[in-house]
Amino acid sequence: MSKDFKLSEIDRIIEMAWEDRTPFEAIEFQFGLNEQEVISLMRKELKLTSFKMWRKRVQGRKTKHALLKKNTSNRFKSSRQKAISGNKISKR
Repeated sequence: MSKDFKLSEIDRIIEMAWEDRTPFEAIEFQFGLNEQEVISLMRKELKLTSFKMWRKRVQGRKTKHALLKKNTSNRFKSSRQKAISGNKISKR
């Protein structure tokens, strides 16, 4: 992983990686890191126990891989839900 990220970008990548419904493809689209690079970043930035807990949590999780996800267009989202600031992608 040769990309240099600001601390705020690293924090956002870690946050997105921990989120259940954010696929690795979204991280790749926004930051240019594929799944293997995200795993490397997580290994480098987290404590060993936190990394192991995260790996156990996301391994094989369908929601972390866009191709494995079912159609989620029927999900409810409140119109009052605020967008996350600092994102390049607007949440709609």
